[in-house]
Amino acid sequence: MPEAYAVRVPKGYRVGGWEVREPIATGAFGSVYEARRVDDASGELPRTAALKFLPTGTGTPRHLAHLRELADRELTLYRSLRRPRLIRMYGTLTVDDPARPELDGAVVLVLERARESLACLLSRTGATPPAQGPALLAQICEGLDQLHRAGWVHGDLKPANVLLMADGSARLADFNMAAELEGTHAYTPAFATPDYTPPELLWSEIGERGRRIRPSADVWAFGVLAHLVLTGSFPLPGGTPTARRHAAAAYARGTDELRLSPRLPDAWREIVRDCLTRTHEERITGEALLRRVGATAGTGAVSRSPRRGLVRASLVAGAMAVAALGYTVVTWADDDRPDSSSGASGANAVAASYGAADLRTDKGVPPAYRLLIVETAHDCRQPDVTAALIAAMLKVESDFDPDLADPAADEYGIARWTPRVLRWWMRADGTPGKAVPRPPFPPAESIPAMGRYLCWISSRLDAGLPGDRRVLISAAYRTSYGVVNDAAGVPPKIRPYAGRVAHYLKEYTPPRRK
Repeated sequence: MPEAYAVRVPKGYRVGGWEVREPIATGAFGSVYEARRVDDASGELPRTAALKFLPTGTGTPRHLAHLRELADRELTLYRSLRRPRLIRMYGTLTVDDPARPELDGAVVLVLERARESLACLLSRTGATPPAQGPALLAQICEGLDQLHRAGWVHGDLKPANVLLMADGSARLADFNMAAELEGTHAYTPAFATPDYTPPELLWSEIGERGRRIRPSADVWAFGVLAHLVLTGSFPLPGGTPTARRHAAAAYARGTDELRLSPRLPDAWREIVRDCLTRTHEERITGEALLRRVGATAGTGAVSRSPRRGLVRASLVAGAMAVAALGYTVVTWADDDRPDSSSGASGANAVAASYGAADLRTDKGVPPAYRLLIVETAHDCRQPDVTAALIAAMLKVESDFDPDLADPAADEYGIARWTPRVLRWWMRADGTPGKAVPRPPFPPAESIPAMGRYLCWISSRLDAGLPGDRRVLISAAYRTSYGVVNDAAGVPPKIRPYAGRVAHYLKEYTPPRRK
């Protein structure tokens, strides 16, 4: 088992009526294992399941509060919706094993076992679209319609979050970013994968309650996914997620066009175009999308979900509140594109390794933040602003605690932002926000803002200063570039801080980059 597994559970370990077998996947705060049933007096449970272990004793109170918020969303959805296109939850368990302090108190979510994820299927078929692609898209669309009619937005639709069952049917999974609608909008504190995020959300400001999201965000994500399934390529140009993100912004501004593949069938071409409109107002509705996809795929898919108001969220109490962050855990290859591994990939799944060319993936940088860290570094043209530097500074500033709060210093979040300073760096276009933001500050807001500030600092430090320029940049983050220039290096009072950054910078930098 890879050392990077967030929760290491030995093969043969028993919890409840289940025996742990092979590891499936891991994320930043939990790990998924295949399990077989060894005790079920009711006879109602399946022979195998997927167990998601979430530790309760290895995080700070702020870490756990952040986990609870995400877990609440997923558990509320699981408890309130039981639809055929959503992965099933059989129940929750709590480990009671004082002899194993690393597991004692861990909460376990018992989930339906999938055969693999759509990401796995696409990695095998490569540029050749899978024959069952249209049918799978119709089923995915049914799942989205079921969510939307019940008043939820998925918020992170992508191939890794679509599970394929033993009979070949598709299920939606991973609902920790799901958000319940309040009228026309919902609010989510998390950030989604950029390739599947509509342009209006890529750089939107995050308010006190999080990022506002509409069902149209899922429609955009479906359009991207449909193009990928049917052609093996993305509908926007670029060899990396960062390049495609910039292409999406240019498309939204009207300075670029979609680059739909000539391999995309004509009937699907119009569907994809209607999903990938420049603005959310122009986008096709979920109900209309379901009808057109069903007709085009030949499945005649129709919604069978209850309307919003017939399903109400149930209360989740006690250990339920920290149960899980999801079944499907994304794993990434080392070359800035999705890997063949996924949360449902089987016994030999590897730990998340996105960005390994820029950042050591075996040294404790949480996988949940790697995509954001690496892309933030790529957005800066200053060569000394690297992913390893950003990760090292986040480690020293907060120990990767997304909900850090230090009112005495007026600093908050994973990057220890002072609200009035963050106001100047939270927008990608370089203009300050209209109002001073109020904490908490989500990582999706804090980390890119840190990157922009470091990039600005790097361009203003004097040339020829002694020492590692990356460490000098970090010192200027704690003071100012003027103070570092005047001191001709790291000021004495900042040296302990700079020394810690230098330590983790060395640890997080891949050998060939040092």
